Order: sequence, then structure tokens, then C-alpha cells
Amino acid sequence: MRVSLHPKKAVLKESHKGQSLSAMMLSRPKPGESEVDLLRFQSQFLKAGTAPAVQLVKGSRRRGDAHPQQLPLQDPRDVVTLDNLPDLPPALVPAPAKRARASPGHPLPHDEDPEERLNRHDQHITAVLSKIIERDTSSVAVTLPVPSGVAFPPVFHRTQERQGKSAGSGKRSIFAQEIASRRVTENRVPAAGEAVPSLEPPEGAVPSEPPPSRDKGSQFPGGSHDFHRSNLVTGKGLRSQAAEQEVQTIHEENVARLQAMDPEEILKEQQQLLAQLDPSLVAFLRSQAGTKATKEQSPGSPTVPVTKEEPIVSTSASESRKEDKPEPRAPALKLPMTPHKEWLHMDTVELEKLHWTQDLPPLRQQQTQERMQARFSLQGELLAPDVDLPTHLGLHHHGEEAERAGYSLQELFHLTRSQVSQQRALALHVLSQIIGRAQAGEFGDRLVGSILRLLLDAGFLFLLRFSLDDRVDGVIAAAVRALRALLVAPGDEELLDSTFSWYHGASVFPLIPSQEDKEDEGEEEEPATEKAKKKTPEEESRPPPDLARHDVIKGLLATNLLPRLRYVLEVTCPGPSVVLDILAVLTRVARHSLESAVRVLECPRLINTIVQEFLPTSWSPMGVGPTPSLYKVPCAAAMKLLRVLASAGRNIAARLLSSFDFRGRLCRFAAEAPGELALPPEEAETLSTETLRLWAVVASYGQGGDLYRELYPVLMRALQTLPTELTTHPPQPLSMQRMASLLTLLTQLTLAAGSTHPEPTRGSAEACVSATPSSVTWTQVSGLQPLVEPCLKQALKFLPRPDVWNALGPVPSACLLFLSAYYEAWSQQASLCPEDWLQDMERLLDEFLLPFLNQTSLGHLWDSLRHCSALCNPLSCAPAPEALPSLASLGRAGGGGPPLSVAGSASPFPFLTALLSLLNTLVRIHRGLCGQLAAVLATPGLQNYFLQCVAPGPAPQLTPFSAWALRHEYHLQYLVLSLAQKVAPLQPEPAASTALHHAMALALLSRLLPGSEYLAQELLLNCVFRLEFLPENASGGPEAADFSDGLSLGNSGDPQFRRGALLAQACQDLPSIRSCYLAHCSPARASLLTSQALYRGELLRVSSLLLPVPKEPLLPTDWPFQPLIHLYHQASDTPSALPAADSVGITMRVLQWVLVLESWRPEALWAVPPAARLARLMCVFLVDSELFRETPIQHLVAALLARLCQPQVLPSLNLDCPLPGLTSFPDLYASFLDHFEAVSFGDHLFGALVLLPLQRRFSVTLRLALFGEHVGVLRALGLPLTQLPVPLECYTEPAEDSLALLQLYFRALVTGALRPHWCPVLYTVVVAHVNSFIFSQDPKSSDEVKAARRSMLQKTWLLTDEGLRQHLLHYKLPNSSLPEGFELYSQIPRLRQQYLQTLPTEVLQNGGFKT
Repeated sequence: MRVSLHPKKAVLKESHKGQSLSAMMLSRPKPGESEVDLLRFQSQFLKAGTAPAVQLVKGSRRRGDAHPQQLPLQDPRDVVTLDNLPDLPPALVPAPAKRARASPGHPLPHDEDPEERLNRHDQHITAVLSKIIERDTSSVAVTLPVPSGVAFPPVFHRTQERQGKSAGSGKRSIFAQEIASRRVTENRVPAAGEAVPSLEPPEGAVPSEPPPSRDKGSQFPGGSHDFHRSNLVTGKGLRSQAAEQEVQTIHEENVARLQAMDPEEILKEQQQLLAQLDPSLVAFLRSQAGTKATKEQSPGSPTVPVTKEEPIVSTSASESRKEDKPEPRAPALKLPMTPHKEWLHMDTVELEKLHWTQDLPPLRQQQTQERMQARFSLQGELLAPDVDLPTHLGLHHHGEEAERAGYSLQELFHLTRSQVSQQRALALHVLSQIIGRAQAGEFGDRLVGSILRLLLDAGFLFLLRFSLDDRVDGVIAAAVRALRALLVAPGDEELLDSTFSWYHGASVFPLIPSQEDKEDEGEEEEPATEKAKKKTPEEESRPPPDLARHDVIKGLLATNLLPRLRYVLEVTCPGPSVVLDILAVLTRVARHSLESAVRVLECPRLINTIVQEFLPTSWSPMGVGPTPSLYKVPCAAAMKLLRVLASAGRNIAARLLSSFDFRGRLCRFAAEAPGELALPPEEAETLSTETLRLWAVVASYGQGGDLYRELYPVLMRALQTLPTELTTHPPQPLSMQRMASLLTLLTQLTLAAGSTHPEPTRGSAEACVSATPSSVTWTQVSGLQPLVEPCLKQALKFLPRPDVWNALGPVPSACLLFLSAYYEAWSQQASLCPEDWLQDMERLLDEFLLPFLNQTSLGHLWDSLRHCSALCNPLSCAPAPEALPSLASLGRAGGGGPPLSVAGSASPFPFLTALLSLLNTLVRIHRGLCGQLAAVLATPGLQNYFLQCVAPGPAPQLTPFSAWALRHEYHLQYLVLSLAQKVAPLQPEPAASTALHHAMALALLSRLLPGSEYLAQELLLNCVFRLEFLPENASGGPEAADFSDGLSLGNSGDPQFRRGALLAQACQDLPSIRSCYLAHCSPARASLLTSQALYRGELLRVSSLLLPVPKEPLLPTDWPFQPLIHLYHQASDTPSALPAADSVGITMRVLQWVLVLESWRPEALWAVPPAARLARLMCVFLVDSELFRETPIQHLVAALLARLCQPQVLPSLNLDCPLPGLTSFPDLYASFLDHFEAVSFGDHLFGALVLLPLQRRFSVTLRLALFGEHVGVLRALGLPLTQLPVPLECYTEPAEDSLALLQLYFRALVTGALRPHWCPVLYTVVVAHVNSFIFSQDPKSSDEVKAARRSMLQKTWLLTDEGLRQHLLHYKLPNSSLPEGFELYSQIPRLRQQYLQTLPTEVLQNGGFKT
């Protein structure tokens, strides 16, 4: 056996008395033996007097103090006496608590008394105390302290040079090294690392020998073994005469035992010992063995260097032992410089603290495709994993992966908590650079996941908020910059500013997450201002992190962000970049919602500070170059912030005008030309532009008209210089934006001159704000047209030159929009002669519009609609890779995006939309111009664009940018349709594009977003149900429908109720159909009035330029069924109530309109799956118990059911997939069966709808519901086979494989619940499936199926109903032309006869079987 250590550090020493192996191998306890048997074994062992094989000697916990005892116990009895005990009791001093634990192999019994156990075993104390062997200390040297001449030892200073200083001190501190050197001096013991002479071992100790060489032959197990001495048993503590002999004897016995064992036995014992011992103890022993091997020296060598202990790596016992190769020593530390003791704090070189001065390890080459941690440069650039950059760039100051350049996000986060302000500022700067590059899309797919989402989840938002509270200006500046990078997308403001002068471009959607605040749904009637002033208790109690998880802006506002930003602006007075960043952040907060804009306005002293400091009326002239400070200097960003605030609501605009001497400031900045302002040129242009835009926003509410009278000469002078500025080449973008803003301002002032004071709406606080009419009169704006027309003519000259035309920006569009508003306001002047404006319109048409409409360059604009459309290119509206659901953003990194897009520089949408607006205004006022302008509708580019818009395809995903782009695209589509509906009644014959316009109107109606309620209402009123948009009615459409049905279904039925007659009647009832849909599909009244005031230019009713949140389109995709769904919900909510008034009329109008769409506009219903249409038809029968009996409804439902059962439509009928607006089709079908069983009375049309979902390809759940829970339906389901709308094979093929359903089939046949004259269709289906099942010989069938098949066949053979028995045994093929519905064999086929012969004989005899 091998010597090992017990977990309690007790040495197991083998006996050397020479016992035989059989004597030591006593019988061991077996499973099932009790404690009594164990005591019996103990007594037998004691009576035998056999010496134990091993002796347990407890040693000290300290290494080297274990001294095993030699003599065994002589007294075989276990005797306890009280002799030799001390007379005095022990001192009552509490001893420290001992951590005693029971031995794992000998648990103590819980139910035994300890005193009884002691009395039974320990009879005398001499058995324990008599064999204590005292340790021999005769050979131990006694060391006396060295006498000193001073009272206290001298104090050691680091400046003193230590004697005997070791070069390999390792990690020992200077104090420990000094103490060790003193002990060496006192005890004459050499310190570690010195060359010491060989000392004679003390008496009783084993002399050291060189460790044996571990070659391959001496490895363990196997091979020849060369063990010179024991490594564990030292003999220390024994008497010197017997120590060496005792140790050598034990060692020789151990070696002999090991050599007598097989290698397998050695490994087995080794594994058993390692499994029993503590792993930490095993590691300790192995380390001790390695330590001794390194410290031992050869007897012949006079000196040996004592080196530092090398660590030993422990291996598992289950692993195969490998060759022990000596590990090379670590190379000496190479310092980049040689330290001198004259250097400060370098008198003592601590090498372990200078590892960081070494050269970096070589860069590892990535050999696998595993993901690596992303690292960024100080400019936020993503560094490749294998990039090798020099260290002077400062990209290697991190601990993890020291060889890689750059910093990870975790390291940057750690750096933001540094005590050094420069490090905090640097970390925030790098993070802001990373965010900016991520939002610009520079990282692409090089990173896994979203950086912004990762940062927000890690608490970056509140890290920025905490950094804003820092006392260091540099950290505050970096935090503000990072906050701007996070909140403000790079191209959002650029996009919204460049499209401000578009058709309704000042109205924008709020940048608010669309999924937050679900409780706000259904509160459309509440005014927006009242909603902004109040907060729900849940929102007030929610912590900022919870708010920020759903809405970043709300979470920031909950942390008092606005007062802190005001403090930074008011007290710290930061530099220009910080001021611009704060203003950009405030602008983004104001765009969030009306509530956020109100909080910005009402923050104490915030707006006052901005106006006083950054919009002064007087300032010192500024030269060209960087500005040292923006305080007391006009800032365009501050003016833009006020403009965004004013756009949020009428009340905010009124408060701004009445406070801060704002009228004077507007006059100050609008009165001077940009070149006359003592500001840098670009800043002056931008400030003038933002001033005009703010005035335009205020004028859109009908406010600020008195400023127009004061600044009339200034505006006239600026307007007169526009043609001259347009001739400059190349056009300057900032100048073009300023000119477009001026024209937009004049447009709003012109609309204000034509608007009248409305009556305030009851309950609307916004409509009562302005109680006075506009102060702008028509005479003040009537002279603007002659000045604007030259600008338009000059701009249109550049249309053949695309580069110059694109550089003009929104100027041509603004000119056209002004002319449209001018003629609209002129026509509303009751005191003027209508002949004047009619003649002027004709002049404009003849001199300007008609020649322009015939230009080839304009045709190129129409052709480019498809390429720039968001509908035709859904991928152009895909969300940005870093888009966050909690932070809404347009996601346009470069402003408008590619040139060929809705917002691109080459987009035709702004100009063509403005042109169509002008044409609609002219046609609405002067009907005589319709014939001349109808040619616009026949433009090939426009028709191709409409064809692609109505074609089926994937719709763009609804994102903030797609909602913005689609809104402007829908404006163009609506204006084209509005022009078409004005031109259509005046044409003698329907145009070829009329049907296309109607299809476009239907598609647009289902796509319009919130804020366009007025457009939806106008489409319902004038386009969708207009008879002129249904040219099929006048061109033989009804007759063609009858002819098509005759070819496919036959000419059976009353001619008055064929599909052609139904379509003709529906066309006559279009006014009633329109009234029905207006009553059920019109938007909410409050939203409709708000949208109407915006689109009709009723400025005094406009409450805000912020549109509703675009969560979803205004109308659902199945809006043609909407009135019918309302009826169904009313019947479901109040089952016992009377049916709704005119439910028959509403149902008939809905069915008529759906039939028209199914027949002539099928593309309008492509978004509604056939299964959803079937579910809506089933609602007709669930609304009322008598509704489906009405003859018109019967014929309409039959016609629609025939359309669903067409061969080209039937394969797409899928009842197993989720249906829009329906939770579960099986539940609907179950209620449908209940209703049929209760009120149908065998109605054939009702029965056809019951049978349609029972086709074999649909879910077996539907068939189980009928044959399991609604068997009574079979009694009334008498639809003839000839009236079945689908082929009979849809029910009989393939064979049924549900055993439970087959058993229900057979039970219904045998019990008589299913009979051919009651339910001929299902009787045929059930007979076919049961016949196929009982004669099936599928070898793969389970035993249960085989047993059920055999039982069913036996019962079939023994049937007393001869007709049913013959049908089941002689069934051949389904044939709906036969009365039975299937063909029969005249005789049972031979294969079936052979199969019947397998039945038991008595069964065949009872059935009368004959071959």
C-alpha cells in the first residue's frame, strides 16, 4: 500500500510486525448488519489479541511537528480510572469554540446517551493517557537573543542600504525582507537566495539525498522503481538512536508492498485514496514534494543556491500522468531604463511593480470566427481586432487584452467614474463619438447587436445625468455633448428644416414612442392642452428608470433635466459649443410632445435666460472666425427653439408673443437683411431664416398680423430682390431656404386675410383662445401676386437644368403654394367682383400654366415618381440599425437621404404636390378650366406610378420616417384624386384612367395616417362611392358578370337575382351605401375638425401644428366590413336586446358594396384573406335570427359565397392560420353551429356555410365539433348535393386518418343520426371515409387502429340495416350527380371478399356470407 494522508492530517503508518496478508484482511461489515454486529466484531478482535495493522497518530497542524508514536497499546481492555488526575479543577476560562465535525465514515447515533456510551467503552483513563510519548528535545539547539547596547533597536529607514539584499525577493515587502535579514544575522542562518555551506543534519534526522531522476523507466505505475528514502516519514520527534532505523524500515516495507502490487492495483488504490482525501490536502502534498525536490542538494557539492519555490499545477487523479518536463524559468524583467537610487522613490527597485513598463505582448492573430470584444479609438472609430497601432496614440492604457489597441465600452464606463476630471471628460467624449458614428450607420453589421440599446441598458442615460451635476466645466461640456449625440439624430433637424416650406411641411408628427401610454387610447375627444397639463398617478409614481425604459425623454424630464440645463446656461456660462448642444437638446425635447414643450416653456427662468442671453436686440459686431462666447450675441439655434415651441400649440405661441418683448425682437431681426446684421454670413442667413419661420408659425394660428403692417416695406423690399437672387450661380442653399421661408410667411398671411372668424366649438379650449379676427386685410396682401409671379417664372427657367433646379430647393414649390393661397383668399372676398379673379385665372392659365404643362422636363418629373416613392420602394423606409423603440427618430443620417427619395434633392414630390394644389384651387373656383387641365391626369408617368401603388406588395414598415414620408406622398395622391373627381363629371365619356383612380382612392383610404382625417372624409364623400369612378356600370359590367357566372356555374336561378342584376342595383344604391359608411367609418368629430381647419386654411381653428402619434392607419384593412362588424358586436354585447334599427338596411348596403369590390375592384380586398371574408359573412347569420331570411340578403350572401368558392380563390382559403380581428375560428364556428341548430330550420344557404369549413384539408377540430358536440345539426343540414358550392372531392379526399373522428362517423351512421335524406352531403362523405377505413390494409397502422378497423368491419357485416350495410360494403366512388351521391359495386370486389373471410366464422355465418 502507498502511504497517504488522511483529511484530518493524521499519518497512517504501516505496521512492521510482519503480519500475513490474511491476518490483516479481516471480515468487513456487510450491508444490512446492525450496530450490535459491529460491537460483536470489535469484541472478537480484542479477544484475539491481534495487533492492529495501522496506528493512528495525530499530528500538529503545523508542518514538521508530526511525531508518530511507536509503541502500541499493551492493555487490550478499554479501562477508565480516576487516578493521577489533578487535584484542582480546571480554570473556568472559556476556551475558543472548536469546529468539530463527525467523521464521514462513523456518524454518531442521535438516540444514544453519551454517558452510557462512555461507561460501556471507556473503563479507565489510563487507556487514553498512559501511552503519551514525550517529544525528545535533547538535540534541538537553543538560541539566545543577541545583546544590544541600546534600549530599543534602531529604526530602519528606506534610505539606508540593506546588507545582504537578495535579488530574488519575490513579492515580499521591504519590511519583511528587513526582518528576515536581521534574523539571519542573529541566528547565523543564511537568507533565501544566498550560497550556504552544507550543514550536517541534526541527530535523528534523515540526511538529504538528491532526488531520483524521473525518467521514463521510473515513472509510476509500472517499470523499475528506485526509491532511496521516504518523502513523508521523517522520524522527527523520535529518539535519535531509533529514528533513522524506524524510518528506513517503514520505507522499505512500503516499497516492497508497492513492488508486489500490479500497476492496475496501484492505480486503483491511488484513485481510492484521492477520492477520500480533501483536494486541497492533495494539492498541498504535491506542492511539498515539488518544493523538497527543488531544495534538496547533493552531498558532494559544498554549496547550493536556494531559489524561489516554483508553483506546481495539480492534475486530476483521473488524468493519465505525463512526463514531468522541467519548466523554463521566467525571463528576467527587462526595464526600458536603468533606475538610479538618486531618483525619487527609486532607491529600492520593486520589480513586480514595474511590469507595466515592459513592451506589450505580441498581437495575437485570431484563428477562429469567435466574437471578440469591440474596441474603439479616441475618435469613436471601431478598430479591427488585428490592427497594430503605435503606443504613443494612447490606445493601450487598459489591463485586459493589453496588446490590442482601443478601449471597450466597459472600460470607458469605468473611466467615467475616475477621480481625475480629465479622464471623465475623455471617456464621455469618446462615448459621444461612438454614439454619433453608430447613428450615422458607420459600424453596419460589424457589431453584434445595437450599441445604443446596450448603452441604455447599462444605465448610460443616468450616467450622463449624473455627469451634468459635476463641478468641473469640462465634464459638464462632455456630458452635454454626449446627451446631444444620444437624443438628437444627425439628420432629423436638417430634414425637417429643409421641408418646412413644403405643402403642410410645418405640420409634423411628434417624435414620441408609439407604443407608450396605452391608456391614452380612447381619449381622442379630450383637448391636447388639457391632456398635457395633467399627469396620471401611475406616471407620477413611476421611477425615472422605468419611464426611461419606455420613453427616454420622459425619463430624463423626471430627473429635473430642465432646471439643471437652465443652471448651466445661467450660472456656469459655458462656451459656444456647449450652448449650441443645450439648445439642440431642448429643441429635441420640445419636438417630443405637447406636454414636453409646455414643460420647457414653464421651466423657471429657462426661456427668459435664453431670450435675454442669446436673442439680444443689440450686440457688438462680430468678425469672421470662431466666436469666443455666444452670450449677448443673437443665436439662430435659440430662435429655432422658440419656433419649435410655437409649433406645439396656439397657446404657447400666444404666450411667447406676449412675453419677453418678443414682438420687438421679431421686428429687430426681420427688419434688416442678412448682410446688414453684424454677424458671420452663415449665422446671419440662418438667423433671418429662423425669424421668418417663427413668424410663419405664429401667422398659421392667425396671430402676429400687426407685425405685417409694421414691416410691410421691409417685406416688399425683400420680395423684390428675389428674382435677382435667383439668378446668382450657383444658388446658395441658405439663401434658398430664407427665400422659401419668406414665401411661406406671405402664404400664411394671405390665408389669414381670407379667413373669417369662426364660432368657437363647445368644449374646445383651443378654439376660444383667439377671440378677435385676423388683423390682416385683403387690401394689404392683394399686391403680392405681381411680385411673386416673376420669382416663379425665373425659377421655372431652370427646370431643364437638373443641377440648378435641385439647388433651388423649395423655392418653386413655395411660389406655387402662395399662388394657390392667393386665389383661395381672393375668391372668399364677397365685396369683390368674381369676374376679376376668374379672368385673372384664365390669364395665368394661358400665359403660364398651359405652356409649362406641355414641357418635356415636367414629364421627367412625373416619371421619377416611382423611383422616389416610399410605397414603391418599401426598403427605403426601413428603420435604421440603431433605431430604439424608446427614442423616436427619423433616422436620416444625411438629412434627406439619397437624391432619389421622397426627401432627396431630386425628389419631384414637393413641386408636383404644390402644382396640383394650385390646379385644384383653380378648378374648384373656375369649373371652366377642367377640360384644359384634364390632360395632367393622363400623364404616363403618373399612371405608371398609380399602377405600382395599387399593385399587391409589401407595405413599408410604419416608422417615424416612413410616417413622415408617406404623409407627403399621400398628399400628392389625394390632390390627383381630388382633381380627377372634379374633372370626371364634365367629361362626356369615362376616361381610361377612371378605374385606376378609383382603385387608387380605395387604396389610399386604407393607408391614411392620423392627422389626415379630413382627407379620409373627403375620399368617402367624393371619390370612393362616386358613380363616375365605376365605369364598368356603364360599359357592360353587369352583363359581363352574368356571362362569367354562366360559364362557370351555369345559368340556373332567377335572372333578377343574378350577380349582374345585384351589381346594377348596388350602383343605383351608391348614395345609400355612402351614407352607411359615413355613419360607421367617419373619424371622430374632434379629430375631424382639427384636421379640417388645417387643410382648409381656417387659421383661427388651428390648435397645433403637431399631428397625432401615427400608431396605425385611420381605417382597418377590412373597413368595407366595418358596419357589419359593428352590428355583430352590438348583438354579442346584448344578446337579449332588440336588433339594431335598420340592421337589414345596413347589412344589405355592406354586402352590396363588398360585392362591387369583389367583382370590379378585387385588389381593394387583397389585404383581407379569404378566410377573414368568410368569417365576416358568417357574422351576417349571427347578428339576428331573422336577418338571413331576407331575400336580398340571401342572394347577396349567395353571390359572395360563390366568389369565395371559385377555383382560383378556394386554394387560398386557409382556416388554420391566425385571422385579423378574430381570436379563434374554431370558437366562431362552434357558436355558428349553435346558432344554426337553434334558428336555421334547414336553410340551405346557412347549411352551405356550415359545410364549407368541413373540407378534408381543414383542421379536424372543426369536424370533431360537429360530430361530437353538435350531432343535432345533422338533422337539419339538408343541402342537396347539386347545390354544394365546392366539389365533393374536397370532402372525400384524402382518406380520413383521425381514429376518433372515424369512430364518431360510424356511430352517427349506426345510430341513425346521419341519414341520406336528412344530410345527403355528409352521408356521402362519411360513407366514403368509413369504407376506406374498414377495407384499408396499411401495414404501418398501429395495433389500436387495426383492432378498431376489425371491430368496425365486424359490426358493419352484422348490420341489420341492409341499405347502410350495402353502402358501406359496396361503395365505389363519389358522384354528386346520383341521388345517393356515390356509385356502388354490383358485387363485393374480390379483395374485399378475401378480407372479409378473415373475420371469425360465427360472424360470417350470422351475416350470411356467401362466396
